[in-house]
Amino acid sequence: KDADEYLIETLNDNPEKKFYNIAKLGGTKYDILPYSIRVLLETAVRNCDGFLVKKEDAMNILDWKTKQNNVEVPFYPARVLLQDFTGIPAMVDFAAMREAVKNLGGDPMKVHPACPTDLTVDHSLQIDFSKCAIQNAPNPGGGDLQRPLAKISPHKAQPRKVPCRGQTGCKGPCDAGESSRNSGKFSAQIENTPILCPFHLQPVPEPETVLKNQEVEFGRNRERLQFFKWGSKVFRNVAVIPPGTGMAHQMNLEYLSRVVFEIKDFLYPDSVVGTDSHTTMVNGLGILGWGVGGIETEAVMLGMPVALTLPEVVGCELTGLASPLATSIDVVLSITKQLRQAGVAGKFVEFFGTGVSQLSVADRTTIANMCPEYGAILSFFPVDNVTLKHLKHTGFDKAKLESMEAYLKAVKLFRNNQISSEEPEYTQIIQIDLSSITPYVSGPKRPQDRVAITNMKSDFQACLNEKIGFKGFQIATEKQNDIVPVEYEGNEYRLSHGSVVIAAVISCTNNCNPSVMLAAGLLARKAVEAGLMVKPYIRTSLSPGSGMVTHYLSSSGVLPYLSKLGKFEVVGYGCSTCVGNTAPLPEAIRNAIKQKCICRLCDCVRANYLASPPLVVAYAIAGTVNIDFQTEPLGIDPNGKNIYLHDVWPTREELQQVEEEYVISSMFKELKEKMEKGNKRWNFLEAPESVLFPWDLKSTYIRCPSFFDKLAKEPVSLQPIENAHVLLYLGDSVTTDHISPAGSIARNSAAAKYLTNKGLTPREFNSYGARRGNDAVMTRGTFANIKLLNKFIGKPAPKTVHLPSGQMLDVFEAAELYQKEGIPLIILAGKKYGLGSSRDWTAKGPFLLGVKAVIAESYEKIHKGHLIGIGIAPLQFLPGENANVLGLTGKEQFSVSFPQELFPGITLDIKTNTGKVFSVIASFENNVETTIYKHGGILNYVARRFL
Repeated sequence: KDADEYLIETLNDNPEKKFYNIAKLGGTKYDILPYSIRVLLETAVRNCDGFLVKKEDAMNILDWKTKQNNVEVPFYPARVLLQDFTGIPAMVDFAAMREAVKNLGGDPMKVHPACPTDLTVDHSLQIDFSKCAIQNAPNPGGGDLQRPLAKISPHKAQPRKVPCRGQTGCKGPCDAGESSRNSGKFSAQIENTPILCPFHLQPVPEPETVLKNQEVEFGRNRERLQFFKWGSKVFRNVAVIPPGTGMAHQMNLEYLSRVVFEIKDFLYPDSVVGTDSHTTMVNGLGILGWGVGGIETEAVMLGMPVALTLPEVVGCELTGLASPLATSIDVVLSITKQLRQAGVAGKFVEFFGTGVSQLSVADRTTIANMCPEYGAILSFFPVDNVTLKHLKHTGFDKAKLESMEAYLKAVKLFRNNQISSEEPEYTQIIQIDLSSITPYVSGPKRPQDRVAITNMKSDFQACLNEKIGFKGFQIATEKQNDIVPVEYEGNEYRLSHGSVVIAAVISCTNNCNPSVMLAAGLLARKAVEAGLMVKPYIRTSLSPGSGMVTHYLSSSGVLPYLSKLGKFEVVGYGCSTCVGNTAPLPEAIRNAIKQKCICRLCDCVRANYLASPPLVVAYAIAGTVNIDFQTEPLGIDPNGKNIYLHDVWPTREELQQVEEEYVISSMFKELKEKMEKGNKRWNFLEAPESVLFPWDLKSTYIRCPSFFDKLAKEPVSLQPIENAHVLLYLGDSVTTDHISPAGSIARNSAAAKYLTNKGLTPREFNSYGARRGNDAVMTRGTFANIKLLNKFIGKPAPKTVHLPSGQMLDVFEAAELYQKEGIPLIILAGKKYGLGSSRDWTAKGPFLLGVKAVIAESYEKIHKGHLIGIGIAPLQFLPGENANVLGLTGKEQFSVSFPQELFPGITLDIKTNTGKVFSVIASFENNVETTIYKHGGILNYVARRFL
């Protein structure tokens, strides 16, 4: 209470805006904390209850400099992000908890997740249909789309007209024209995404494939979707993003992020844990967040903190000015590479330095999104002026932004990139000089052969000399300077080795980045304004990754310049030149090339380079790759003045301004409209509105789990485990993959037998992931991995021995027999039991099989917490002991009693029916874990709190 009175302040003397001013807590000690650690500290102070979060936890975080890597601290994220596969078991547990609370006389309407929970249905889509609904012929290669390209004469293909599907703004058919330059096809788009006729730039309806795939998705997953919709209606803190809207991490970034929460007159930093490894993307917005397992997110929903070792924080100082020719992709990939080489695995990374302000929010989120590539827990960019400018364009209102800025500055979570004296202290500092980042192209034959732009001319000349191989062409010295005159469209041109004859901006992955595509368009505009043109014999094309790219190229005003510069016009939405689908070069050009065997893609082009979109345009203007952009002009303007690449290359500031004003604002406006409008199928999907979910006993997807079957109002005294049999006798490094159900359901498995008995055919089994809401399926899939090595069996198989009868059975079938006989079960294991990524059923499954305890040499820390959280005792052999050392065969029966005053690390005696007695350590680490175990797990603990 005293701390609250000291730390709680009002923002700008507004009593309706309060916050914890944690900056007052530690003075200079606070000022040296990394920004990411300050967020951890705020959550600890705000949630300190003396039990789950103690005062010493907050003080340990404040003393980060000396305590890093040595203590465990709790983290209460502000919200949770789920995708549907990991979200459904959590939602089913809450639905079951409501029923349990009602059965014990409580009010089920009090049962809600403890924090805002956003669930994105993005893992259910399967591609059942892939044929494009909108097509134009001929294709970019001039061939019939239904037959092999090589068998069709390009000159026989006739243009055909395709109507714009009744659009009032685009009347009549689209004419492919005299050439195949404006032909192509649409790729599938999500509902409400603007798909444009590439010829008239008017919206057209979504392709038929999307509608068909969504129809099948809603049919296949109707039960799950109805359950999700019920949950979004009855649970106060749950929001469901329906199918067809977007991926979890993208929705998190573009729609769900708050940056600063304002709830019940209190302001605090946004933070999140999610079941998607790319949750880290939001670090680029100054939001602390990372990916965790399904059971961790469910624990947070239940009101429990995430436990983590107070991390080391690596400061990544960005200095210098990026090369004008370096694109966002160059910068992002270079920073990613250097972080991977620096060894930042398992650490926080935080960016600072004068170079940070050069990175757009798109750049920052991309770098943060790459965390899995370099192993960091997260990569944090504190909020600064660049962030605020971005948020303004994404639709945050002025009052919200002003409040946000004032709060972040008050608690010193706002970075001023101009004041270096205020930089925090870090565990170590990595310096990256942006000026050292060099743009590259790849070629001339293999994509892995990278060539710095500054070395392009000399490298190409070296390729002419080298023997024929991965890079060489072996052109005789006396022929390397050959020039071939050629007449084309009434003008004479000169071709030589290195002359560009094809320049295609194609639908590769980096073309989805707005900055690089806009850079190509802005360069084209500047070049046209300078009087430059691409030579007409060069076959140019523009094949964006989606209609959205065409949309922002058009809305920013650069699309006409791409056309005027050199007919860089939209040919379609798919792979074209990159897979050889290009129309033949003009006959005069082909003849000239063949005449002198000039190094040149296709049957008469020998040198191929991959480059960023603006560099493709630049080399097309130059007409050759045999050029040094630093010293040689791109071309000459009408007044005879040399125009160099630096004269027309757009600056990063120009790019960011256009990106924010035209791309970002447009995209976010449309996304918000889409969210408000909703998905038609979702809107019309019927779902119950009852307080309790009406379980369908015939359902094979959604089932009320049995976790609460024996729940009482008060926890019963700890019961001994008596005469338990060993279900599995395992060795070292048993992973969560061995334990948890995953992947397809094998036709001879226990889960398959269950589904078959329910009247399903193998084709209807779906996957374990899709059936996570059915505990009967998931329990049968536990320990069903064919690589499971059980010492009772002696070879990899999802089998065990039912010891009383000696039968070899599926693990589930044996457990079922034991349960019918009233025999409790334990598991014997070696070192590192539960190794691997977090999976929600690695503890739930064994619990429902009847496992009461695991005795292992050591545990993976996270999995041990999961066992405790479900009510399974993690017991550990004494140092130097294991089942083999103690002479255990696993066929004994084991008994152990727990004292009512159970405390962390207590030693317990285990007795066997053979008379052997040995000691184990009860591997509880704190009083929270012992309390949860006494309640029979976290679900029971939280249910009793609701009572």
